[in-house]
Amino acid sequence: MNGGDKMHFVRAKGLLSAKNGMNVYRGCLHGCIYCDARSDCYNMPHAFEDIEVKENAPELLAAALRSKRRRCMIGTGAMSDPYLPLEKELEITRRCLEIIGRERFGVSVLTKSDLIMRDIDLLESINNTAKAVVQMTVTTADEALCRIVEPNVCTSARRFEVMAQMQARGIPTVLWFTPLLPYINDTEDNLRGVVRTAAETGCRRIISFGMGMTLRSGDREHYYAALDRHFPGLKQRYIREYGDAYELPSPRSAALWRVFTAECERARIDYDMKSIFEFINTLDEDEQLTLF
Repeated sequence: MNGGDKMHFVRAKGLLSAKNGMNVYRGCLHGCIYCDARSDCYNMPHAFEDIEVKENAPELLAAALRSKRRRCMIGTGAMSDPYLPLEKELEITRRCLEIIGRERFGVSVLTKSDLIMRDIDLLESINNTAKAVVQMTVTTADEALCRIVEPNVCTSARRFEVMAQMQARGIPTVLWFTPLLPYINDTEDNLRGVVRTAAETGCRRIISFGMGMTLRSGDREHYYAALDRHFPGLKQRYIREYGDAYELPSPRSAALWRVFTAECERARIDYDMKSIFEFINTLDEDEQLTLF
């Protein structure tokens, strides 16, 4: 573990959400300047970098899966990356994957970290018996910019390498191309670079929530402080153009969306949100054997 990592252990009362999602950690150490999970609305009772570790997550998961009548996809990574640096030693995510594999459920994992490579054999095994989907967030094809906006995690190039290695093992990948930060990574060159590199890895699905970003109280203050450090003067432009808006579309969002869709269609990449989320969240009926 890194010397600066902070964490505290809790015994959670439950783990799986109504939609079969789980977060074994709460908080993050990746340092992404735009992180929505910092928003006040999530009522985090501790500092964001003081990671809450659900030490009993594996036993809660095992009990939850035993109680289900049908196998399904289990998702992780929606609110906190399951491959934070401290996972290297704690191995809570890995233990959960072992349980998912043993019970023959499927799994979808969303991460920015190449630590997931440690578990590639386990993910391949799950994919062979049920289904595994690896989702990677990539916001920029520019390595220098990546180190600014996502400073404490592996860069985009390494994430693309991870996707390629997952695809080589037959594990399907999904790229999350979000957010697009106005006046930072919202360029046609960036769009083309990300989509074309994703296609080269074998990825056939890209999620985009539109050509822009969102900001809420808590997240906004953190983001603006980062703008002051790295992009002097840009905060004032945001305030002028967006005020306290939740949705901040790129000024060129319509043109960028046309470029994005054209690039996806050229590469035969699915960008339809409904079909992609259906793929991520569905374990095929012929793989769903009842437990009784």
